[in-house]
Amino acid sequence: MRPDTPADHTTEAERLLRTAATYPEDHEPLLLRAAAHLELAGARARATDLYDTLLGSSPQNPSLIRALKAANLWEYGHEAEARAIIEGVRTSAPGDAAPWEIIAETLEAHDELEASEATFTAAARLLAGGEQGDEDYATQSLLISRHRVRRMLALPHDAWDTRADALHTAEVPLDELHDPKRLWSLGSDDPAELQAEITRLRSELGSYRTALSRPFPVAVLHWPERELDELLAAYPELEAEYPTYRAHLTDLEASLRELSAAGTPNLGIVPATVPSYEAFAASEASTPANPALLPQYATTLAARGRATPWPPARGTGCWCGTAATYGDCHGAD
Repeated sequence: MRPDTPADHTTEAERLLRTAATYPEDHEPLLLRAAAHLELAGARARATDLYDTLLGSSPQNPSLIRALKAANLWEYGHEAEARAIIEGVRTSAPGDAAPWEIIAETLEAHDELEASEATFTAAARLLAGGEQGDEDYATQSLLISRHRVRRMLALPHDAWDTRADALHTAEVPLDELHDPKRLWSLGSDDPAELQAEITRLRSELGSYRTALSRPFPVAVLHWPERELDELLAAYPELEAEYPTYRAHLTDLEASLRELSAAGTPNLGIVPATVPSYEAFAASEASTPANPALLPQYATTLAARGRATPWPPARGTGCWCGTAATYGDCHGAD
């Protein structure tokens, strides 16, 4: 079950902190995820403490942590410190999109649209200089977010806006989706007009910045065939979840397509193993036969950096491990 209330987010943060203590080699992604839950629970000062703990431990991605810390600080009144951190992140010119997008959206959220656009543009110059189609998912999100800010500033389209239009595949075009004059409430009794606004809102929610500002994908488990056989031999109670290996692969692809169609961004697949799953169950003081542990196990693996993006890039191998490309295997219509 996904956390919903502040108490749920606090509970999930505590679980992640316990897991980080059990797996110290993976403490960075786990503490980052715990900090995100603490922010959602309203415990922003405690989230800042976690970011400071990470920054004091030689992290792998300090720019990302600083960007998240700045966004959190500004939300509870520490604007001056947040601005200083944002300027430091910009000066360091990180080579991945997530820190750039977080600081640009922090500026946008506080009505600093010109500064936000300048930050997005600096990131685009650094990260999106290649051919269209070469962008990773985070860079695609950055270009689309840049389009939104430029639309609110009534700036004319440039080459990166055109690229963002090409990357956006939802039913509602970006110019309409990002129209600052669009009414959020139509005040109309016409069902067709109301349905059109619902469609726009769904499209906007599907590509909304929050999910892509965080470095954690929504992930599903992939059990390789040998691992699945071993799992079901040891825990036959899970056969209802995985009736056959072929069904597992089909259900996995169908689930990801359904999530994508619903507008869920940043999807990923995590490879599962029986020893790892048993260790996770032990850390949760539960039995591996409990199917409710499976989504929690997937979330924990993703937080530890084990997820690979879905869908695979064009021309690359299918996620299932066959020799065929994704387009000729599970990516085929």
